[in-house]
Amino acid sequence: MGYVKWSYQVLEKFCYEAFRAFGFSDEESKDIEDVLLMADLYGIESHGMQRMVRYHKGIEKGTIHPQAKPEVVFETPVSAVIDGHNGMGQLISIFAMKKAIEKAKTTGIGMVTVRESNHFGIAGYYAKMASDEGLLGMACTNSEAIMVPTFGKKAMLGSNPIAVAMPAEPYPFLFDCSTTVVTRGKLEMYNKMGKELPHGWALGSDGQESTSAPDVLANIVGKKGGGIMPLGGDREVSGGHKGYGYGMLCELFSSILSMGVTSDKCCTFPDKTGICHGFIAVNPAVFGDPEAIKKHFSDYLEALRESPKADGAEKIYTHGEKEVLAQKDRMEHGIQVNDNTMAELANLCDYLKLDFSSYFKDYQLQRDSKFFTGNY
Repeated sequence: MGYVKWSYQVLEKFCYEAFRAFGFSDEESKDIEDVLLMADLYGIESHGMQRMVRYHKGIEKGTIHPQAKPEVVFETPVSAVIDGHNGMGQLISIFAMKKAIEKAKTTGIGMVTVRESNHFGIAGYYAKMASDEGLLGMACTNSEAIMVPTFGKKAMLGSNPIAVAMPAEPYPFLFDCSTTVVTRGKLEMYNKMGKELPHGWALGSDGQESTSAPDVLANIVGKKGGGIMPLGGDREVSGGHKGYGYGMLCELFSSILSMGVTSDKCCTFPDKTGICHGFIAVNPAVFGDPEAIKKHFSDYLEALRESPKADGAEKIYTHGEKEVLAQKDRMEHGIQVNDNTMAELANLCDYLKLDFSSYFKDYQLQRDSKFFTGNY
């Protein structure tokens, strides 16, 4: 299997109209599409178009409730707890981060925790929402258990990503990563490509290293043991206990403070996933002149980029820089979509009674063209 390229406009139209067909409003469909395509524009393929099938299954199964609206169930001037009522994760999370931003602009800080939600896409989208408003933003989430804790052999935590964003020049700072070595979506991509997993990624049901994407994924779904290693691997000597600890921080800000479902119980219910999130926005003005702080930070980021390079290295990047460059390239030259993902989109069109060919014209010709990149 290989890849084909589509313009942002083609994928934007398809995503928007697919979610409209699921019953979401114009504004809701646009918001969901924006989160998904930001991932693809940034080169985070695991959380872009290929996630469409997950939402399809969730809506069909009844764990995602399209008509649900988030509700504030506890609030102070600096904090809030939101019950998502099992709605679409992206919509609940945008609502929550807007609430955190509003509080940060009023009081200096806003902290919002969410329970009873669903998969929300890339954490960086919500951290960037705060950064775009001149604030320091943080977002995190728990998820279905895929991380095996240090010295364990059963997945007990999710991929539990943390994202932090802050304004800077010439590139905003944006750090977004899972607290596992890789995400489940990355395993799904290797599975689609029929490739073995690299060493140091995953554990089988016996707690021993595994390079079989189908087996590891089946074990995660079937709760049979094994899963993905914490950031740092499965040993203390390589720092695996640190990734395990970072995952626990996400659990604290999402499921614990919200009194929600912890990762080990997420996605074990017939009518919900129980996924929880955490969001923080901080106004730099509570520490002094925001512009002076921004310049101070920008100067340091530039010093990092200009620091001595390792032998053979041409460039040092700061977090968020590659995403800006990737977005520019993909807007100009198109977004790559895996053939297996295209098959899933075709099935989705059948389910929603949409005309696949009206969106993806001459798909076979595209596969045979110079844009078809083959296996990699």
